[in-house]
Amino acid sequence: MLDRFDLLVIGECVADIVRRPGLADRVHPGGSPANVAHGLARLGHATTLLTQLGPDPHGRLIRDHLAAAGVEVRTDGAPAATPSAAVELDGAGRATYTFEIGWTLGPVALDRPPHHVHTGSVAAVLEPGEATVVGAVESLRATATVSYDPNVRPALMGDRATAVRRVERCVALSDVVKASDEDLDWLYPGQEPERVAERWLASGPALVLVTRGGDGALAVLPGGREAVDALPAEVVDTVGAGDAFMSGALHALAVHGMLGADGRERLRRADRALVTDVLRYAVASAAVTVARAGANPPDAAELRAALAAAR
Repeated sequence: MLDRFDLLVIGECVADIVRRPGLADRVHPGGSPANVAHGLARLGHATTLLTQLGPDPHGRLIRDHLAAAGVEVRTDGAPAATPSAAVELDGAGRATYTFEIGWTLGPVALDRPPHHVHTGSVAAVLEPGEATVVGAVESLRATATVSYDPNVRPALMGDRATAVRRVERCVALSDVVKASDEDLDWLYPGQEPERVAERWLASGPALVLVTRGGDGALAVLPGGREAVDALPAEVVDTVGAGDAFMSGALHALAVHGMLGADGRERLRRADRALVTDVLRYAVASAAVTVARAGANPPDAAELRAALAAAR
């Protein structure tokens, strides 16, 4: 199977200003879609990020960071300040966010059609740019597989009912959906994550992945459920862990030939053993990331080493 695909990620870049008690602030390149693009490029995939970046120090930091991994950055050319987020870390490395972000993405012509499109986070729900994101996914999904991660940020999601409608629209357009148990708890308070994942699966996707922090991850597919434990890791912080999980999962799906228009039917027929392998890649990628500061996903050699160590 092919292990290198032409991938398009659509979504925001964010400068994460990380604050820990008693330490100086540190600025890390971030933004969930940008982190996924960075992770995919580090794993060897031809990756384009369609985003907005300002001509400011944070924008230059992020652009250089993405370029160093091999990400091709495309923007709509509109003047916009680079979004930022204050990331407060507690003693266990858990992160909470306060955002300064706008999202006004306009249409951008592509040089070539991608095999796969990934989107998510605030880019898919925040007006006015969300219309561009959804329109692009709708136009590309006939010839590309689609993945989506709502990456819920309550302060930016608007009222819950509107957010749920927008999230469910994106879920229905997707082949693969990933969400954390915390995402699902905010969207559907009091409902079991597994039940929500089953409903989402029935709306169109072939695979729904649910991350559960230190309790590992769950996959829901037409043939049932599969779960894996998290890998042991000495946690520095959890910034970018879910995004590393997403890039690891997409990499595994590419390795197994389940991305792209030609891979869609294989994805829909995926058996439980294969999906378990996808989860293994994903949790290994996340484990590498939480063991170091910031959204710093593994490259291909590091991911292979983490998988080998877990056997």
